[in-house]
Amino acid sequence: EPEVAAVIAQRWVLHDLVRCRGTELVEWSDRAISMAGDTSPAGIEAASIRGLGLAWSGRPDLALASYESLSAHVRFGAQAQRVTMGHGWLRLGLGDVVTARSLLESAVSMAALGGSTRISLWSHGWLARVHFSTGDWDSALRVVEEGRRLSRTSGIHLVTGLLTWTAAQIHSLRGDWQSADADLNEATALAGDYEIIRVPQMLTRAHLAEAKADYAGVIRALEPLRQLAAHTPALVEPGWWPWVDVLANALVLSGRHDAADDLLTPHETLAAQRGHHPAQARLGYARGRYLGAIGDIHGARAAFEEALRLVEGLPLRYDSARINFAYGQTLRRSGKRREADTVMGTAREIFASLGAVTYVERCDRELKAGGLHTSRTDSSDVVLTPQEESVAALVARGLSNREVAAELYISPKTVQYHLTRTYAKLGIRSRAELAALRR
Repeated sequence: EPEVAAVIAQRWVLHDLVRCRGTELVEWSDRAISMAGDTSPAGIEAASIRGLGLAWSGRPDLALASYESLSAHVRFGAQAQRVTMGHGWLRLGLGDVVTARSLLESAVSMAALGGSTRISLWSHGWLARVHFSTGDWDSALRVVEEGRRLSRTSGIHLVTGLLTWTAAQIHSLRGDWQSADADLNEATALAGDYEIIRVPQMLTRAHLAEAKADYAGVIRALEPLRQLAAHTPALVEPGWWPWVDVLANALVLSGRHDAADDLLTPHETLAAQRGHHPAQARLGYARGRYLGAIGDIHGARAAFEEALRLVEGLPLRYDSARINFAYGQTLRRSGKRREADTVMGTAREIFASLGAVTYVERCDRELKAGGLHTSRTDSSDVVLTPQEESVAALVARGLSNREVAAELYISPKTVQYHLTRTYAKLGIRSRAELAALRR
């Protein structure tokens, strides 16, 4: 019974899609198409997903060609929405956010023309990620809320994790911790072992931990993802899931330099083979962190400059801000304060335009710690040096020496040194006294 067999094969296509299994997805798509025919509903639905499997199994050029062909032949109705959504998701994964935005916006609008609720939810989830990447965070949150309403009314929750991941990341970067924690609770409440549920949950935890400068928390959140990626090639393909640079950065700032190097090397090789510039830039950001941490300032400078070159002209505002921020910290640590001031100022300007107050505050502390913005006319009133002031402010908030060190990109011993001098200057003896004095 080929019609029934084609439907079963198509269910396997969907199963492999949410399991992020590229090779298997392509195999089942081919079976469904051969049994049902390439013009049948089951055949077209399989073909509209097949391109993602091609990309996940290392064949992005074939994936692009397949969607170009499908788009020319399937132009109306629910089937066209499937093709448009799949093509938009592919473009996002390959780093072409401009084309991705156009396609995904079209897929969202097709819902009113007889489109599928399930496909509309996928479109909302990935369109929100496009808006996040380009820095249009207000639009991202609006799309998230639209998707949440659609999920509640339809009872389809498979993609809810994608929506809450974007919302939580934006809320944490904007300092809205109440909303970010609510997003995290919503994400972790989703039941199921599908990768499309588990991966956004891990990323949500990691990004909230990173926004809090809890780099041990980042490692705890992403280590399971690293293990999962070891036997799931789609999680390793550059640009599809932004976890490698986040984990590598946390490893560096936790002092695990060799582990960061081991993680980065194979991903850098693959990203270069694919010619994926946004992924290469993100990995370059982490590589610059690593090189700066081991004292190779010339190598770090080259890595950061190359990362900035790769995103130049691309509308990736958040990535650009992150690279400049890490670059500025690295330059300051190496004693190049005036250069660090310029680079950090660029990072601050971008973060401020995004409303990312969490990082604007960090930029301000970096600029203050550099000392170049301290007014000489007020020097007689200054009790603490800029670096002592930065350490004192973070300790008063309850951060440990190791957490302060990660936040300011200095060693724990340097934190203790500044803290000891601060205690002496202020006539106090404990962290509790410092916190009370600050209150």
